[in-house]
Amino acid sequence: MTEAAAKARYKGEDRVGVLEELLNERYSVRAFLPQPVPRETIEHVLTIAQRTASWCNSQPWQVLIASGEAKERFRKLIYQEAASGAEDGHDFPPPREYLGVYQERRRESGFQLYNTLGIVRGDKAAYGKQALENYNFFGAPHVAIVHTDEPLGVYGAVDCGAYVGNFMLAAQALGLGTIPQAALARHSGLIRRHFRLADDRKVVCGISFGFADNAAKVNSYRTSRASIADTVTFVEA
Repeated sequence: MTEAAAKARYKGEDRVGVLEELLNERYSVRAFLPQPVPRETIEHVLTIAQRTASWCNSQPWQVLIASGEAKERFRKLIYQEAASGAEDGHDFPPPREYLGVYQERRRESGFQLYNTLGIVRGDKAAYGKQALENYNFFGAPHVAIVHTDEPLGVYGAVDCGAYVGNFMLAAQALGLGTIPQAALARHSGLIRRHFRLADDRKVVCGISFGFADNAAKVNSYRTSRASIADTVTFVEA
């Protein structure tokens, strides 16, 4: 191996190590400190996330960020609707059903949360109360709503998913915590009306973000990941 090749390899290992560290550190934060994030930090996150690859470079994501009093007005409105049991539906169909290993992983994640909070298995009232914390944005000082253009269909939503992933990694790198929230998309009609979005804007998800409350017990557990053998098939002949 030449000296140049060795340097390139070392640099590559160093860079991928940073990415691996960020991925291992990141988790869904469910308790935030009340202090707001400086605007320049938020814009830094957005600038990084904007480099997300997209189908035909369409960059179909639009992001609405509510903070301060605007966030509070939105929080009260969406919490009230969710607590009443009403919802006006997803713009993109949610999973019809979790089966097999997907159900097992979902249950494992849910029971980790409930066990951490001391919620007894089968206590549906407590499950429901915890689920409603989605609509309090888990105390985050900021909430982002990610939406896309209706004619782009599922491809627009897929590109938005990639954007959400990069938003969260950029936030992690800058010392912030995040939680992506499909729950907010259950109230896409309310979101469009409240923020006066056009009818052709389709809500993908929300992201609550801010500084994580590291002392909160709910932030103490971490979910597992499947092995490569469980998720990848190599075809070589």
